[in-house]
Amino acid sequence: MDSIMYGMMNYVQWQLRHEVSSQEALETYLKEYACWDRASYFSVPPMKTYEMDNNILSWESPISTSFVENNRVRALFFPASHKKSEYHPTLIILHALMSTSDHGYRRIAAHMNQRGWNVLFPHLPFHYSRRPKDHANGALTITTDLIRTAQTVRQAVQEIRQLMVWLRIQGSERIGLLATSYGGWVASLLLSLECVDFAVLLQPIIDLNLALFKSPLARMMGSSLRAHGVTHEHLDRHAHLTGPSFATPLTSSERIALIGGTYDCIAPPEQLKYFCSHWNVRYEEVAQGHFGYQAMKKALLFIDIFCH
Repeated sequence: MDSIMYGMMNYVQWQLRHEVSSQEALETYLKEYACWDRASYFSVPPMKTYEMDNNILSWESPISTSFVENNRVRALFFPASHKKSEYHPTLIILHALMSTSDHGYRRIAAHMNQRGWNVLFPHLPFHYSRRPKDHANGALTITTDLIRTAQTVRQAVQEIRQLMVWLRIQGSERIGLLATSYGGWVASLLLSLECVDFAVLLQPIIDLNLALFKSPLARMMGSSLRAHGVTHEHLDRHAHLTGPSFATPLTSSERIALIGGTYDCIAPPEQLKYFCSHWNVRYEEVAQGHFGYQAMKKALLFIDIFCH
């Protein structure tokens, strides 16, 4: 399964090979944000013009891009009860990179509804309803255009922070996170900015250098970046903002769990173990690659424990 997915992702990146950031533009961007702190970079502007239509919450994204489809956030809302007077805790599910189906996430939502939890499934930038025409689902999220890659994860973090503010205003005092792969990267950044009830991260991308230059996912991107003089040192200069290891979570370590895959080449288990020791959080491992179903089964066991 991993080999098939890597092949597909590299083909998508081959189609985008001409969009690599120039050294000049990248240098300008890195210098602009060199002295910024994480709180400023991921600051939370007020949610504008939100609407709830047929259990789809939508609002204007805090970051405007050249792709109009990506500029309005949408989150599927699965309520535990249809009585407006009842307030329930809420689980936010952050999907993986290039996730093409929400069928499994809908099953998780039904499971959580039975336990009395609302579920919100936001479409992360460039995915699902936010996919620009003539592009694959999520294809523009991580590319050789490193400026857009940085701004996209910034956009995702700001949007989920807005969603958390909205939830608290609605009366949801307990908020949990379930996040996979790219969604795990977003969640790991959120945890340094927001205190949640619990978080379960499945094989989060915590090292963009490895993902872009060394992993099987990066064969096309890595060669294209190197050909244009872009190295891991450029990424290191932005890591104080977008590197999960450069901050610690506000949530109690006892309420955070990470799950790794024994054969994962994008989020290697040895890397995740080191990260967990830095954060002092629990680590579990299952026998799968980066793509599979065993990790989610393990995650649901953690969630059932945390929900009590």
